[in-house]
Amino acid sequence: MNTTEFLMISAAIVPDRTAVIFEDRRVTFEEMQARANRLSNALADAGVVSGDRVAILEVNTDRYVEAYFATAKLDAIFVPLNFRARADELSYMINDATPKVVLAGPRYEDLVKSFSGDVECVDHYISLEGEVDGWLSYESITDAASEDEMMFPEAGDDDISVLMFTAGTTGFPKGVMLTHESFSSYILSNVMPADPDEEERNILTVPLYHIAGMQAVISAIYGGRTLIIQRQFEPEEWMTLVETERADRAMMVPTMLKMLMEHENFSSHDLSSLKVITYGAASMPLEVIKRAIAEFPGTSFINAFGATETAATITMLPPEDHMLTGTEEEVEKKLKRLSSIGKPLDDVEVRILGEDGEPMPVGEVGDIVARGGRVMKGYWNMEEATAETIRNGWLFTGDLGYEDEDGYIFLSGRAKDFIKRGGEMISPEEVEQVLQSHPAIDEAAIIGIPDLDWGERVRAIVVAKAGVVVDEADVIEFCRQRLASYKKPESVVVTSELPRNPLGKVLKTTLREQFDAPITG
Repeated sequence: MNTTEFLMISAAIVPDRTAVIFEDRRVTFEEMQARANRLSNALADAGVVSGDRVAILEVNTDRYVEAYFATAKLDAIFVPLNFRARADELSYMINDATPKVVLAGPRYEDLVKSFSGDVECVDHYISLEGEVDGWLSYESITDAASEDEMMFPEAGDDDISVLMFTAGTTGFPKGVMLTHESFSSYILSNVMPADPDEEERNILTVPLYHIAGMQAVISAIYGGRTLIIQRQFEPEEWMTLVETERADRAMMVPTMLKMLMEHENFSSHDLSSLKVITYGAASMPLEVIKRAIAEFPGTSFINAFGATETAATITMLPPEDHMLTGTEEEVEKKLKRLSSIGKPLDDVEVRILGEDGEPMPVGEVGDIVARGGRVMKGYWNMEEATAETIRNGWLFTGDLGYEDEDGYIFLSGRAKDFIKRGGEMISPEEVEQVLQSHPAIDEAAIIGIPDLDWGERVRAIVVAKAGVVVDEADVIEFCRQRLASYKKPESVVVTSELPRNPLGKVLKTTLREQFDAPITG
């Protein structure tokens, strides 16, 4: 299904409902459709045709939503750019994607100008706010354009809708080709269409250059949900928005949830309107989700696991598995499942495969792979990388994990982060969960340190809780009592914070560079 139909359907069913709330702007679904038409017609006047790329560099804004649907109406390809990227990374992405048009927000105009001389593909730069010499103005071109539906999209399920660049922890980012089906297959299977009698409000904080943000937008538009858009996450503002706008749903990453609960004004805000909190994009410490369940009574939690290459969620831990009620045995089982990523969704196949490509037995670690209509079409201009990632129809996520007897999948870590010590494989996730249960430790990460005798040895990088001193020998003994001896850390380093990407994933490559001293003794 072409994604432009999602906006068209909601504009027809709930035309007067507010589609987007962004600062002092409120736009209904009917107005959103009209504004997307205006921008689409303006882009067509600027020479954008089917297959062309339209890039955007900006923090979250309602203009982002308009730009996506306007681009899709032309059968063109939308390219959201990471606003945290360096100039050389942005220049690389633009030269790789070769967009005909680049839209940019005011804080990034000078950055774009700094490398625009190295870019030849762009015909027009468009300022999202105000006027910039030599650039088109977003408001001027949309005000001058017709709001009539001039272009009628013809793209099919297999045509590319979004070219989304991965974060690129090593080397330059890869462009992930996501089709209309990449979004529609998930949404049609998991989201109810707009209902005139049911109104929901969804606060959006995760960045729109990330797959979780884009999937949340398109899902909300189809579901007729009001999007409350925050430029970037800030705890006090987030709580104020939830309270004043009475948000029903939220998408969070673990670090955001932790920051909220630790904020000095957390208890002074009324967050009781929240019915559903979906979390994901990074590993959720058990202690954090346990506290969240207690702090948000009446709120349902969902753990959503996926990747850019899978167009977001492929497995889910549903609300009922977050309800810590029942017998002692049932509660114990649910506590264990809180460390899992749940079960595969109905619209995608997920398996755990061994090195021979065969399914692994219950409890044994292998590659987490996925197959279905909504996985990526491939990497843009990278045939070899595509062939390495998609094998025999299965997309290799790069994550390792195992399945329990009830079909729940547990992460063991990224394949490149697994530690091999003396021939034994060590899951960083397993050790990190134990470390984060230590009373003195707030956050923890595990890395492997090269060693001539053992191949690799285990080092823990930890952040101490406020006002607490971490004792290395105590931490090692704590782990020894709870893990097989070879899995325990042999070195513990205390740091002020762990380096993370914008969605909270710990940057293991950075840690290996910072704390690479050999382990002695």
